[in-house]
Amino acid sequence: MATGGAPAAETTASSREGSAKSMVSDQISQAVQSTSNLLQLMLQSSPSQAHLISLPRNLLAKTSAIKNTEQVMEQLPRVISTLDAYMDNGLQSVPHLKTVTQLLENMESSQLKPLYRHSLQVTNLYVSF
Repeated sequence: MATGGAPAAETTASSREGSAKSMVSDQISQAVQSTSNLLQLMLQSSPSQAHLISLPRNLLAKTSAIKNTEQVMEQLPRVISTLDAYMDNGLQSVPHLKTVTQLLENMESSQLKPLYRHSLQVTNLYVSF
């Protein structure tokens, strides 16, 4: 993961990303508005007006959800970047974890050997009697 960099390039990339998100959001809003207008026309000319009457209101109610989606999309790059940093940090810790695991295994082994010897001696004593 790259750290540092040219601030001007980052600002330009961020600006392009923001304008792209804004364009997508605007296009979605326009599509919703166009669909709503089309449904209004269908409503005026259709015999099944009862079913169509609720559709424009339902679609227009979704506009705020589209705006919320835009906000979430704006936050996603930061979330992904943070997760990426955590993953990098975790991967850098793997060699240390291997060392700690080996040390613990060695400690366990060195502590169990005397207990095993003592257990054998006690068993031999019982067998002797």
